[in-house]
Amino acid sequence: MIQLVTMLKRKPGTTHEEFLKHWHDVHGPLIRRLSCSKYVRRYEQHASIWPPAGSKAPEPAYDGVTIQWFDSAESFFEHLTEPDQAEMFADISNFLDTDQLHWTICEAPTIVIGDGA
Repeated sequence: MIQLVTMLKRKPGTTHEEFLKHWHDVHGPLIRRLSCSKYVRRYEQHASIWPPAGSKAPEPAYDGVTIQWFDSAESFFEHLTEPDQAEMFADISNFLDTDQLHWTICEAPTIVIGDGA
């Protein structure tokens, strides 16, 4: 198994709450229904934790992280060839700052602490 890990920053002019609503209520269901999702074994949405109102703590640099699991790097690259990828990328431009997307493809983790260590 491999994972695509992507750091997400909301589109300028939107709030973190607006970003979350679109990500959870629009983008997640879109990913689920597209044919390219047949390659995805697991799709996780991890929202960043914002400091309480009035806090002097800085906001996180990113609004969230997605982790998508694939059987192999080959299946990841195959999913990119599906014709409905255009629909997915069109939605990305609705709520993400595409200049701030950062991603990497990772191999299965080495577990240092926890189950399987």
